[in-house]
Amino acid sequence: MVFKNKAKGARCENELYDLFIEAGYRCIRCAGSGTKKESCADLIAGNKNRKLCIEVKSSKKTSKYITKEQISDFLVFSEIFGLEPVVAVKFNRKGWFFLNPKDLVDSGKNLVVSLELAQEKGKRFSQFFS
Repeated sequence: MVFKNKAKGARCENELYDLFIEAGYRCIRCAGSGTKKESCADLIAGNKNRKLCIEVKSSKKTSKYITKEQISDFLVFSEIFGLEPVVAVKFNRKGWFFLNPKDLVDSGKNLVVSLELAQEKGKRFSQFFS
């Protein structure tokens, strides 16, 4: 099961990587992201105007939970490199949504992004990156 989730995550990261390349950004997928505390970004993308640090998530359900520690480490990583932090969430059959990490909802131990929140506060790729 863990391997299946890692494979799905890698597919989503690669899909998003391709979207950035098609939109004229330069992008790298960070190997080992999430396996060590110091590797806190899934993708780094940029063009002449924007430099982004992206945490990529996907979910079959209508909510995605992310530990506060993971987001905290992600924000520190983004700040160290002077990158704009973005959380990218793909909900099955609904597509990609891009959010500011500040928009995630505190659920106690975790932060959560629901499909409803993503539709309300998130933006689609063309809205967020054009």
